[in-house]
Amino acid sequence: MTTTAVTHIASLVTNDPSLGNGTPLGLIQDAAVVIEGDRIVWTGESSKAPATDNVLDAAGRAVVPGFVDSHSHLVFAGDRTQEFNARMSGQPYRAGGIRTTVAATRAATDEELSANVARYLAEALRQGTTTFETKSGYGLTVEDEARALRIAGRHTDEVTYLGAHIVSPDYADDPAGYVDLVTGPMLEACAPHARWIDVFCEQGAFDGDQARAILTAGLAKGLQPRIHANQLSYGPGVQLAVELGAASADHCTHLTDADVDALGQGSTVATLLPGAEFSTRATWPDARRLLDAGATVALSTDCNPGSSFTSSMPFCVALAVRDMGMTPDEAIWSATAGGAAALRRTDIGRITPGARADLVLLDAPSHVHLAYRPGVPLVSAVWRGGQRVV
Repeated sequence: MTTTAVTHIASLVTNDPSLGNGTPLGLIQDAAVVIEGDRIVWTGESSKAPATDNVLDAAGRAVVPGFVDSHSHLVFAGDRTQEFNARMSGQPYRAGGIRTTVAATRAATDEELSANVARYLAEALRQGTTTFETKSGYGLTVEDEARALRIAGRHTDEVTYLGAHIVSPDYADDPAGYVDLVTGPMLEACAPHARWIDVFCEQGAFDGDQARAILTAGLAKGLQPRIHANQLSYGPGVQLAVELGAASADHCTHLTDADVDALGQGSTVATLLPGAEFSTRATWPDARRLLDAGATVALSTDCNPGSSFTSSMPFCVALAVRDMGMTPDEAIWSATAGGAAALRRTDIGRITPGARADLVLLDAPSHVHLAYRPGVPLVSAVWRGGQRVV
């Protein structure tokens, strides 16, 4: 295998506190990275870099790990521009808007759905996202949920079964019957195509008892839990996530002190999705409160056609710094290593020997510019698995 060195990096974010300046980011100044195959094999000061087959001069620009987007909803069809316009004109966001996308998704072909996923992934890749999770949840029938997962699996290994997004319109008068479907025939059809199971635990979606039944059934089938928790109101989602050992509790907007303590003391990652608050004019999650309690925090886009139609992790980093109480260092860690933790992955989200060679070269001397220059396309090159893809 050939080796490639990226040299003269002004500031390298390794996410290894044993390196560089000893902070959680493990910043190395005037650094170099050596790639062999699909792995990182060396990091350190540029002047000490070993000889390699190829050399790319970063010319005083920063390098960060590829972004890890651990929460998205990309298998969908249709458009909800009218809903967004109405919301920006004063109407509140409610979970029921999902039904509009369900109808369009059911009517779409496999080819149309797969092309949409590819389109949004290419968009995200240009902005530095090298790993992403995506969910079903816009089919809500046995066949439509299973095909959504099959389509998602063509594009990523991080696939989540979300038959419990909302109660299917077909079961509007029988929510208990829909829970039986989600935990029975739908789960049987979907489990072979997913790694994770998720549920929208919220008023207008599924209550705590229903969420517990759904996640427990998924665990019995070998699927690991994650949960949409406490987005629109206070509720049982976070406590249920911690109790069941879920990898992540996502949204975490409305938290009691007990919720914060549980996340601070448990292993469940609090995944914050600032694009949703931006796009719904909702209350911002208090990242500072979670971080001060010792919780592990991830940032993700929640890319979906209704409440957060953005694929930009840099945008979410800027929002987290501006409106959620995070420092630039905390935000970049949460968008990389935090996302990896939410997916229970140790091979991504860092730039250290043995990690997958996912790197983003910024047209800036520091990662701080991601928040300092919001909206500016700073990503100038991307490597995923050792291959330059942007």
